[in-house]
Amino acid sequence: MKAYAAVDLGASSGRVMVGRVGPDRLELTEAHRFANRPVRVPEGLRWDVLGLYAGVLDGLRAAGQVDSVGIDSWAVDYGLLDADGALLGNPVHYRDSRTEGIAEKVWASVPAEELYAATGLQYAPFNTLYQLVAARSDRQFARAERLLLVPDLLTYWLTGEQGTELTNASTTQLIDPRTRDWSHDLAARLGIGLELFAPLRRPGDPAGLLRPEVLEETGLTGPVPVTAVGSHDTASAVAAVPARDGERFAYICTGTWSLAGLELDSPVLTEESRAANFTNELGLDGTVRYLRNIMGLWLLQECLRAWGEPDLGGLLLQAAKAPALRSVVDAGDSAFLAPGRMPERIAEACRASGQPVPESPGEVTRCILDSLALAHRKAVEDAVRLADRPVDVVYVVGGGTRNALLCQLTADACGLPVVTGPTEAAALGNVLVQSRSHGLVRDLAEGRRLLTRTQPLTRYEPRGDAARWREAAARLAGA
Repeated sequence: MKAYAAVDLGASSGRVMVGRVGPDRLELTEAHRFANRPVRVPEGLRWDVLGLYAGVLDGLRAAGQVDSVGIDSWAVDYGLLDADGALLGNPVHYRDSRTEGIAEKVWASVPAEELYAATGLQYAPFNTLYQLVAARSDRQFARAERLLLVPDLLTYWLTGEQGTELTNASTTQLIDPRTRDWSHDLAARLGIGLELFAPLRRPGDPAGLLRPEVLEETGLTGPVPVTAVGSHDTASAVAAVPARDGERFAYICTGTWSLAGLELDSPVLTEESRAANFTNELGLDGTVRYLRNIMGLWLLQECLRAWGEPDLGGLLLQAAKAPALRSVVDAGDSAFLAPGRMPERIAEACRASGQPVPESPGEVTRCILDSLALAHRKAVEDAVRLADRPVDVVYVVGGGTRNALLCQLTADACGLPVVTGPTEAAALGNVLVQSRSHGLVRDLAEGRRLLTRTQPLTRYEPRGDAARWREAAARLAGA
Protein backbone atom coordinates (compact mmCIF):
# COMPACT_ATOMS: atom_id res chain seq x y z
CA MET A 1 0.00 0.00 0.00
CA LYS A 2 1.17 3.50 -0.85
CA ALA A 3 -0.40 6.75 0.34
CA TYR A 4 -1.07 9.77 -1.86
CA ALA A 5 -2.29 13.23 -0.86
CA ALA A 6 -4.86 14.56 -3.32
CA VAL A 7 -5.40 18.30 -3.00
CA ASP A 8 -8.77 18.97 -4.64
CA LEU A 9 -9.89 22.60 -4.80
CA GLY A 10 -13.44 23.41 -5.82
CA ALA A 11 -15.12 26.74 -6.37
CA SER A 12 -16.68 26.71 -2.89
CA SER A 13 -14.42 24.46 -0.81
CA GLY A 14 -11.07 22.69 -0.80
CA ARG A 15 -10.02 19.39 0.66
CA VAL A 16 -6.95 17.28 1.14
CA MET A 17 -7.77 13.60 0.74
CA VAL A 18 -5.48 10.65 1.35
CA GLY A 19 -5.72 7.77 -1.10
CA ARG A 20 -4.21 4.42 -0.22
CA VAL A 21 -3.60 2.13 -3.15
CA GLY A 22 -2.55 -1.49 -3.26
CA PRO A 23 -3.45 -4.68 -5.08
CA ASP A 24 -7.26 -4.61 -5.39
CA ARG A 25 -7.43 -1.82 -2.82
CA LEU A 26 -8.32 1.83 -3.27
CA GLU A 27 -9.28 3.68 -0.11
CA LEU A 28 -9.95 7.39 0.25
CA THR A 29 -10.17 9.32 3.50
CA GLU A 30 -10.55 13.01 4.19
CA ALA A 31 -7.65 14.62 6.01
CA HIS A 32 -8.83 18.22 5.99
CA ARG A 33 -11.61 20.30 4.43
CA PHE A 34 -11.69 24.09 4.27
CA ALA A 35 -13.84 26.82 2.81
CA ASN A 36 -13.01 28.63 -0.41
CA ARG A 37 -14.56 32.04 0.02
CA PRO A 38 -13.93 34.61 -2.72
CA VAL A 39 -13.58 38.19 -1.53
CA ARG A 40 -15.10 41.26 -3.15
CA VAL A 41 -12.69 44.18 -2.89
CA PRO A 42 -12.97 47.66 -4.51
CA GLU A 43 -11.28 46.45 -7.70
CA GLY A 44 -13.53 43.40 -8.09
CA LEU A 45 -14.01 39.76 -7.10
CA ARG A 46 -10.83 37.93 -6.07
CA TRP A 47 -9.78 34.49 -4.86
CA ASP A 48 -8.22 34.26 -1.39
CA VAL A 49 -5.34 32.18 -2.72
CA LEU A 50 -3.25 32.66 0.42
CA GLY A 51 -6.07 31.21 2.48
CA LEU A 52 -6.26 28.29 0.07
CA TYR A 53 -2.53 27.66 0.37
CA ALA A 54 -2.81 27.74 4.17
CA GLY A 55 -5.58 25.14 3.86
CA VAL A 56 -3.33 22.97 1.70
CA LEU A 57 -0.52 23.13 4.25
CA ASP A 58 -2.93 22.32 7.10
CA GLY A 59 -4.22 19.40 5.05
CA LEU A 60 -0.77 18.00 4.36
CA ARG A 61 0.01 18.23 8.05
CA ALA A 62 -3.18 16.33 8.86
CA ALA A 63 -2.53 13.77 6.13
CA GLY A 64 0.70 12.52 7.65
CA GLN A 65 3.48 10.88 5.71
CA VAL A 66 2.61 10.33 2.03
CA ASP A 67 4.44 9.02 -1.01
CA SER A 68 3.37 11.87 -3.32
CA VAL A 69 1.18 14.98 -3.56
CA GLY A 70 -1.03 16.07 -6.49
CA ILE A 71 -3.14 19.20 -6.93
CA ASP A 72 -6.27 19.77 -9.01
CA SER A 73 -8.62 22.76 -9.05
CA TRP A 74 -11.18 24.65 -11.10
CA ALA A 75 -10.04 25.94 -14.49
CA VAL A 76 -9.20 29.21 -16.31
CA ASP A 77 -8.02 31.40 -13.39
CA TYR A 78 -4.39 32.26 -12.76
CA GLY A 79 -1.85 34.18 -10.70
CA LEU A 80 0.79 36.55 -12.07
CA LEU A 81 4.38 36.52 -10.82
CA ASP A 82 7.01 39.25 -11.09
CA ALA A 83 10.64 38.74 -12.08
CA ASP A 84 11.45 37.55 -8.56
CA GLY A 85 8.66 34.97 -8.56
CA ALA A 86 6.47 36.97 -6.17
CA LEU A 87 2.70 36.97 -6.61
CA LEU A 88 1.29 40.20 -8.06
CA GLY A 89 -2.02 40.37 -6.22
CA ASN A 90 -4.79 37.86 -5.61
CA PRO A 91 -6.04 36.00 -8.72
CA VAL A 92 -9.15 37.44 -10.32
CA HIS A 93 -12.29 35.31 -9.93
CA TYR A 94 -13.84 34.03 -13.15
CA ARG A 95 -17.20 35.52 -12.08
CA ASP A 96 -15.66 39.00 -11.98
CA SER A 97 -17.21 41.43 -14.47
CA ARG A 98 -13.96 42.51 -16.16
CA THR A 99 -14.52 40.27 -19.21
CA GLU A 100 -17.88 41.81 -20.12
CA GLY A 101 -17.75 42.81 -23.79
CA ILE A 102 -14.24 41.38 -24.27
CA ALA A 103 -15.29 38.47 -26.48
CA GLU A 104 -16.58 40.85 -29.14
CA LYS A 105 -13.18 42.60 -29.20
CA VAL A 106 -11.43 39.27 -29.64
CA TRP A 107 -13.80 38.20 -32.41
CA ALA A 108 -12.98 41.40 -34.28
CA SER A 109 -9.42 40.06 -34.66
CA VAL A 110 -10.19 36.35 -34.80
CA PRO A 111 -13.80 35.47 -35.72
CA ALA A 112 -15.53 33.06 -33.37
CA GLU A 113 -15.62 30.33 -36.03
CA GLU A 114 -11.84 30.52 -36.53
CA LEU A 115 -11.24 30.59 -32.78
CA TYR A 116 -13.25 27.39 -32.35
CA ALA A 117 -11.61 25.67 -35.32
CA ALA A 118 -8.21 26.42 -33.77
CA THR A 119 -8.91 25.51 -30.14
CA GLY A 120 -12.22 23.62 -30.00
CA LEU A 121 -13.15 25.49 -26.83
CA GLN A 122 -16.71 26.56 -26.13
CA TYR A 123 -17.53 30.19 -25.67
CA ALA A 124 -17.52 31.21 -22.03
CA PRO A 125 -16.97 34.86 -21.11
CA PHE A 126 -14.43 33.90 -18.45
CA ASN A 127 -12.07 31.79 -20.59
CA THR A 128 -8.44 32.64 -19.83
CA LEU A 129 -7.97 34.11 -23.30
CA TYR A 130 -10.65 36.74 -22.62
CA GLN A 131 -9.21 37.39 -19.15
CA LEU A 132 -5.79 38.05 -20.67
CA VAL A 133 -7.18 40.47 -23.22
CA ALA A 134 -9.11 42.24 -20.45
CA ALA A 135 -5.94 42.46 -18.31
CA ARG A 136 -3.73 44.12 -20.91
CA SER A 137 -4.13 47.61 -19.45
CA ASP A 138 -3.51 46.52 -15.85
CA ARG A 139 -0.31 47.60 -14.12
CA GLN A 140 0.07 44.15 -12.59
CA PHE A 141 -0.07 42.53 -16.00
CA ALA A 142 2.59 44.92 -17.33
CA ARG A 143 4.92 43.80 -14.52
CA ALA A 144 4.22 40.08 -14.93
CA GLU A 145 7.00 37.74 -16.01
CA ARG A 146 5.07 34.50 -15.47
CA LEU A 147 1.47 33.28 -15.45
CA LEU A 148 0.59 30.17 -13.46
CA LEU A 149 -2.86 28.60 -13.44
CA VAL A 150 -4.17 28.10 -9.90
CA PRO A 151 -3.03 24.48 -9.31
CA ASP A 152 0.34 25.27 -10.90
CA LEU A 153 0.71 28.32 -8.65
CA LEU A 154 0.16 26.22 -5.52
CA THR A 155 2.53 23.56 -6.86
CA TYR A 156 5.14 26.29 -7.36
CA TRP A 157 4.78 27.43 -3.78
CA LEU A 158 5.18 23.84 -2.59
CA THR A 159 8.19 22.98 -4.75
CA GLY A 160 9.75 26.13 -6.16
CA GLU A 161 9.34 24.70 -9.69
CA GLN A 162 7.11 26.16 -12.40
CA GLY A 163 5.09 24.32 -15.02
CA THR A 164 1.76 24.41 -16.87
CA GLU A 165 -0.22 21.19 -16.68
CA LEU A 166 -1.81 20.28 -20.01
CA THR A 167 -5.41 19.37 -19.08
CA ASN A 168 -5.86 22.73 -17.37
CA ALA A 169 -3.93 24.57 -20.08
CA SER A 170 -6.52 23.28 -22.54
CA THR A 171 -9.13 25.48 -20.83
CA THR A 172 -7.20 28.67 -21.63
CA GLN A 173 -8.42 28.69 -25.27
CA LEU A 174 -4.79 28.81 -26.35
CA ILE A 175 -4.19 25.06 -26.89
CA ASP A 176 -4.68 23.20 -30.18
CA PRO A 177 -6.50 19.97 -29.16
CA ARG A 178 -5.17 18.14 -32.24
CA THR A 179 -1.49 18.74 -31.49
CA ARG A 180 -1.96 18.97 -27.70
CA ASP A 181 0.36 21.97 -27.76
CA TRP A 182 0.06 25.76 -27.78
CA SER A 183 -1.69 27.38 -30.73
CA HIS A 184 1.17 29.71 -31.63
CA ASP A 185 -0.56 31.27 -34.63
CA LEU A 186 -3.67 32.16 -32.64
CA ALA A 187 -1.66 33.66 -29.79
CA ALA A 188 0.35 35.74 -32.23
CA ARG A 189 -2.79 37.08 -33.93
CA LEU A 190 -4.15 38.18 -30.55
CA GLY A 191 -0.87 39.60 -29.29
CA ILE A 192 -0.58 37.13 -26.41
CA GLY A 193 3.00 36.20 -25.58
CA LEU A 194 3.15 32.48 -24.81
CA GLU A 195 6.50 33.01 -23.07
CA LEU A 196 4.38 34.16 -20.14
CA PHE A 197 3.46 30.50 -19.56
CA ALA A 198 5.77 27.94 -17.93
CA PRO A 199 6.65 24.79 -19.94
CA LEU A 200 3.85 22.28 -20.41
CA ARG A 201 3.59 19.22 -18.18
CA ARG A 202 1.53 16.08 -18.74
CA PRO A 203 -0.40 14.15 -16.08
CA GLY A 204 2.07 11.88 -14.34
CA ASP A 205 5.08 14.12 -14.91
CA PRO A 206 7.21 14.96 -11.87
CA ALA A 207 6.56 18.48 -10.61
CA GLY A 208 9.33 18.77 -8.02
CA LEU A 209 9.88 17.97 -4.35
CA LEU A 210 8.36 19.65 -1.31
CA ARG A 211 10.64 22.50 -0.27
CA PRO A 212 12.44 22.18 3.08
CA GLU A 213 10.29 24.99 4.47
CA VAL A 214 7.13 23.10 3.50
CA LEU A 215 8.43 19.91 5.09
CA GLU A 216 9.09 21.83 8.30
CA GLU A 217 5.65 23.48 8.18
CA THR A 218 3.80 20.20 7.62
CA GLY A 219 5.95 17.85 9.68
CA LEU A 220 6.56 15.56 6.72
CA THR A 221 9.84 13.78 6.15
CA GLY A 222 11.42 14.33 2.75
CA PRO A 223 11.88 13.73 0.02
CA VAL A 224 8.19 13.98 -0.88
CA PRO A 225 7.56 14.34 -4.64
CA VAL A 226 4.76 16.41 -6.14
CA THR A 227 3.23 14.76 -9.20
CA ALA A 228 1.40 16.56 -12.00
CA VAL A 229 -2.10 15.09 -12.19
CA GLY A 230 -5.09 16.04 -14.32
CA SER A 231 -4.94 19.42 -12.63
CA HIS A 232 -8.25 20.56 -14.06
CA ASP A 233 -10.61 18.95 -11.56
CA THR A 234 -12.92 17.79 -14.35
CA ALA A 235 -10.04 15.95 -16.01
CA SER A 236 -9.38 14.13 -12.74
CA ALA A 237 -13.08 13.47 -12.21
CA VAL A 238 -13.54 12.00 -15.70
CA ALA A 239 -10.52 9.77 -15.08
CA ALA A 240 -12.50 8.37 -12.13
CA VAL A 241 -15.63 7.54 -14.14
CA PRO A 242 -16.02 3.80 -13.35
CA ALA A 243 -16.89 2.78 -16.90
CA ARG A 244 -16.26 -0.79 -17.99
CA ASP A 245 -13.93 -1.67 -20.85
CA GLY A 246 -15.62 -0.99 -24.18
CA GLU A 247 -18.74 0.47 -22.61
CA ARG A 248 -20.56 3.18 -24.57
CA PHE A 249 -21.07 5.84 -21.93
CA ALA A 250 -21.71 9.51 -21.31
CA TYR A 251 -20.63 11.22 -18.10
CA ILE A 252 -21.86 14.08 -15.98
CA CYS A 253 -19.49 15.60 -13.44
CA THR A 254 -21.75 17.32 -10.94
CA GLY A 255 -21.03 20.00 -8.40
CA THR A 256 -21.10 23.78 -8.62
CA TRP A 257 -21.03 23.13 -12.37
CA SER A 258 -22.41 20.19 -14.34
CA LEU A 259 -20.04 19.04 -17.09
CA ALA A 260 -21.87 16.64 -19.39
CA GLY A 261 -20.47 14.87 -22.41
CA LEU A 262 -18.37 12.09 -23.90
CA GLU A 263 -14.81 10.83 -23.77
CA LEU A 264 -13.40 10.83 -27.31
CA ASP A 265 -10.15 10.01 -29.08
CA SER A 266 -10.16 13.20 -31.17
CA PRO A 267 -11.82 16.62 -31.03
CA VAL A 268 -15.03 17.63 -32.81
CA LEU A 269 -14.29 20.99 -34.44
CA THR A 270 -17.30 21.43 -36.70
CA GLU A 271 -19.28 24.63 -36.98
CA GLU A 272 -22.33 22.73 -35.73
CA SER A 273 -20.41 21.77 -32.61
CA ARG A 274 -19.42 25.40 -32.05
CA ALA A 275 -23.02 26.54 -32.46
CA ALA A 276 -24.06 23.97 -29.84
CA ASN A 277 -21.39 25.42 -27.49
CA PHE A 278 -19.53 22.17 -26.88
CA THR A 279 -15.95 22.24 -25.69
CA ASN A 280 -12.98 19.99 -26.47
CA GLU A 281 -10.77 19.87 -23.39
CA LEU A 282 -7.87 17.49 -23.01
CA GLY A 283 -7.97 14.45 -20.75
CA LEU A 284 -5.67 11.62 -19.78
CA ASP A 285 -3.94 9.26 -22.20
CA GLY A 286 -4.67 11.26 -25.32
CA THR A 287 -8.40 11.54 -24.67
CA VAL A 288 -10.63 14.54 -25.33
CA ARG A 289 -13.34 15.64 -22.93
CA TYR A 290 -16.12 16.63 -25.30
CA LEU A 291 -18.67 18.34 -23.09
CA ARG A 292 -20.97 21.20 -22.37
CA ASN A 293 -20.75 23.40 -19.27
CA ILE A 294 -24.08 23.69 -17.43
CA MET A 295 -24.61 26.05 -14.50
CA GLY A 296 -25.06 23.06 -12.17
CA LEU A 297 -25.82 23.09 -8.47
CA TRP A 298 -24.61 26.69 -8.30
CA LEU A 299 -28.25 27.61 -8.82
CA LEU A 300 -29.30 25.72 -5.69
CA GLN A 301 -26.23 26.80 -3.70
CA GLU A 302 -27.04 30.46 -4.32
CA CYS A 303 -30.69 29.92 -3.38
CA LEU A 304 -29.65 28.19 -0.15
CA ARG A 305 -27.44 31.16 0.65
CA ALA A 306 -30.31 33.57 -0.02
CA TRP A 307 -32.64 31.50 2.19
CA GLY A 308 -30.22 31.46 5.13
CA GLU A 309 -28.83 27.92 4.59
CA PRO A 310 -31.90 25.80 5.47
CA ASP A 311 -31.64 22.03 5.91
CA LEU A 312 -31.01 20.59 2.45
CA GLY A 313 -32.54 17.20 3.25
CA GLY A 314 -35.86 18.74 4.23
CA LEU A 315 -35.80 20.98 1.18
CA LEU A 316 -35.29 18.00 -1.14
CA LEU A 317 -38.24 16.23 0.48
CA GLN A 318 -40.39 19.28 -0.27
CA ALA A 319 -39.06 19.35 -3.83
CA ALA A 320 -39.92 15.68 -4.35
CA LYS A 321 -43.54 16.45 -3.44
CA ALA A 322 -43.76 19.56 -5.64
CA PRO A 323 -45.41 19.28 -9.08
CA ALA A 324 -42.98 17.88 -11.64
CA LEU A 325 -41.92 19.96 -14.66
CA ARG A 326 -44.36 22.74 -13.77
CA SER A 327 -41.75 25.41 -14.52
CA VAL A 328 -38.27 25.04 -16.01
CA VAL A 329 -35.44 27.42 -16.89
CA ASP A 330 -32.36 27.21 -19.07
CA ALA A 331 -29.70 25.98 -16.64
CA GLY A 332 -26.97 27.06 -19.05
CA ASP A 333 -28.13 30.66 -19.31
CA SER A 334 -25.36 33.15 -18.49
CA ALA A 335 -28.02 35.24 -16.73
CA PHE A 336 -27.47 32.92 -13.75
CA LEU A 337 -23.66 33.24 -13.75
CA ALA A 338 -23.24 36.07 -11.23
CA PRO A 339 -23.94 35.59 -7.52
CA GLY A 340 -26.89 37.13 -5.72
CA ARG A 341 -30.72 37.18 -5.90
CA MET A 342 -30.93 33.71 -7.39
CA PRO A 343 -34.50 32.87 -6.24
CA GLU A 344 -35.72 36.17 -7.71
CA ARG A 345 -33.85 35.63 -10.98
CA ILE A 346 -35.32 32.16 -11.38
CA ALA A 347 -38.79 33.58 -10.72
CA GLU A 348 -38.17 36.34 -13.28
CA ALA A 349 -37.10 33.77 -15.91
CA CYS A 350 -40.25 31.72 -15.32
CA ARG A 351 -42.45 34.81 -15.47
CA ALA A 352 -40.80 36.03 -18.69
CA SER A 353 -41.42 32.65 -20.37
CA GLY A 354 -45.08 32.60 -19.35
CA GLN A 355 -44.72 29.73 -16.87
CA PRO A 356 -46.06 29.54 -13.32
CA VAL A 357 -43.72 31.29 -10.91
CA PRO A 358 -42.39 28.96 -8.17
CA GLU A 359 -43.01 30.53 -4.81
CA SER A 360 -41.91 28.30 -1.94
CA PRO A 361 -38.29 27.12 -1.50
CA GLY A 362 -39.47 23.58 -2.28
CA GLU A 363 -41.02 24.70 -5.58
CA VAL A 364 -37.93 26.69 -6.54
CA THR A 365 -35.73 23.69 -5.72
CA ARG A 366 -37.92 21.42 -7.86
CA CYS A 367 -37.68 23.93 -10.72
CA ILE A 368 -33.88 23.90 -10.43
CA LEU A 369 -33.59 20.09 -10.34
CA ASP A 370 -36.03 19.57 -13.22
CA SER A 371 -34.13 22.21 -15.20
CA LEU A 372 -30.77 20.57 -14.50
CA ALA A 373 -32.12 17.17 -15.53
CA LEU A 374 -33.37 18.71 -18.79
CA ALA A 375 -29.99 20.35 -19.37
CA HIS A 376 -28.26 17.00 -18.76
CA ARG A 377 -30.62 15.36 -21.24
CA LYS A 378 -29.97 17.93 -23.94
CA ALA A 379 -26.19 17.84 -23.44
CA VAL A 380 -26.09 14.04 -23.75
CA GLU A 381 -28.38 14.02 -26.78
CA ASP A 382 -26.42 16.77 -28.52
CA ALA A 383 -23.06 15.14 -27.77
CA VAL A 384 -24.26 11.82 -29.18
CA ARG A 385 -25.48 13.54 -32.34
CA LEU A 386 -22.49 15.80 -32.90
CA ALA A 387 -19.86 13.17 -32.21
CA ASP A 388 -21.83 10.34 -33.84
CA ARG A 389 -21.21 8.23 -30.73
CA PRO A 390 -24.22 6.36 -29.25
CA VAL A 391 -24.36 5.71 -25.52
CA ASP A 392 -26.07 3.07 -23.39
CA VAL A 393 -25.49 4.43 -19.90
CA VAL A 394 -24.80 7.74 -18.15
CA TYR A 395 -22.27 7.91 -15.30
CA VAL A 396 -22.73 10.67 -12.75
CA VAL A 397 -19.78 11.50 -10.51
CA GLY A 398 -18.99 14.26 -8.04
CA GLY A 399 -20.90 16.02 -5.30
CA GLY A 400 -24.25 15.79 -7.07
CA THR A 401 -24.30 12.02 -6.53
CA ARG A 402 -25.48 12.78 -2.99
CA ASN A 403 -28.66 14.29 -4.45
CA ALA A 404 -30.71 11.17 -5.18
CA LEU A 405 -33.63 13.21 -6.55
CA LEU A 406 -31.42 14.88 -9.16
CA CYS A 407 -29.90 11.53 -10.14
CA GLN A 408 -33.32 9.91 -10.60
CA LEU A 409 -34.62 12.91 -12.55
CA THR A 410 -31.53 12.73 -14.80
CA ALA A 411 -32.26 9.05 -15.55
CA ASP A 412 -35.91 9.91 -16.24
CA ALA A 413 -35.01 12.83 -18.50
CA CYS A 414 -32.31 10.98 -20.47
CA GLY A 415 -34.29 7.76 -20.73
CA LEU A 416 -31.10 5.88 -19.87
CA PRO A 417 -29.75 4.09 -16.81
CA VAL A 418 -27.73 6.37 -14.58
CA VAL A 419 -24.90 4.94 -12.48
CA THR A 420 -23.66 7.25 -9.71
CA GLY A 421 -20.40 7.29 -7.85
CA PRO A 422 -17.80 8.03 -6.77
CA THR A 423 -18.68 11.26 -4.99
CA GLU A 424 -15.05 12.35 -4.56
CA ALA A 425 -14.27 11.60 -8.20
CA ALA A 426 -11.74 14.38 -8.72
CA ALA A 427 -9.71 13.29 -5.69
CA LEU A 428 -9.82 9.64 -6.78
CA GLY A 429 -8.72 10.53 -10.31
CA ASN A 430 -5.93 12.59 -8.78
CA VAL A 431 -4.84 9.58 -6.70
CA LEU A 432 -5.00 7.20 -9.67
CA VAL A 433 -2.62 9.37 -11.70
CA GLN A 434 -0.18 9.53 -8.80
CA SER A 435 -0.37 5.77 -8.29
CA ARG A 436 0.26 5.21 -11.98
CA SER A 437 3.43 7.29 -11.75
CA HIS A 438 4.56 4.80 -9.08
CA GLY A 439 3.70 1.79 -11.22
CA LEU A 440 0.70 0.62 -9.16
CA VAL A 441 -1.80 1.23 -11.99
CA ARG A 442 -0.81 0.73 -15.62
CA ASP A 443 -3.28 2.92 -17.49
CA LEU A 444 -6.67 4.62 -17.46
CA ALA A 445 -8.58 1.38 -18.12
CA GLU A 446 -6.92 -0.45 -15.25
CA GLY A 447 -7.59 2.45 -12.91
CA ARG A 448 -11.28 2.33 -13.81
CA ARG A 449 -11.41 -1.42 -13.22
CA LEU A 450 -9.94 -0.80 -9.77
CA LEU A 451 -12.64 1.82 -9.13
CA THR A 452 -15.49 -0.54 -10.06
CA ARG A 453 -14.14 -3.18 -7.67
CA THR A 454 -13.59 -0.88 -4.72
CA GLN A 455 -16.06 2.03 -4.81
CA PRO A 456 -19.79 1.96 -3.98
CA LEU A 457 -21.99 2.64 -7.01
CA THR A 458 -25.77 3.19 -7.28
CA ARG A 459 -27.90 2.53 -10.37
CA TYR A 460 -31.06 4.48 -11.27
CA GLU A 461 -33.38 3.15 -13.96
CA PRO A 462 -35.49 5.61 -15.98
CA ARG A 463 -39.14 5.76 -14.95
CA GLY A 464 -42.20 7.91 -15.48
CA ASP A 465 -43.67 9.38 -18.64
CA ALA A 466 -41.03 10.13 -21.30
CA ALA A 467 -43.56 12.28 -23.18
CA ARG A 468 -43.67 14.77 -20.30
CA TRP A 469 -39.91 15.29 -20.59
CA ARG A 470 -40.18 15.78 -24.35
CA GLU A 471 -42.93 18.35 -23.80
CA ALA A 472 -40.89 20.22 -21.18
CA ALA A 473 -37.82 20.20 -23.45
CA ALA A 474 -39.92 21.60 -26.31
CA ARG A 475 -41.41 24.24 -24.01
CA LEU A 476 -37.94 25.31 -22.91
CA ALA A 477 -36.63 25.37 -26.50
CA GLY A 478 -39.50 27.65 -27.51
CA ALA A 479 -39.18 29.98 -24.52
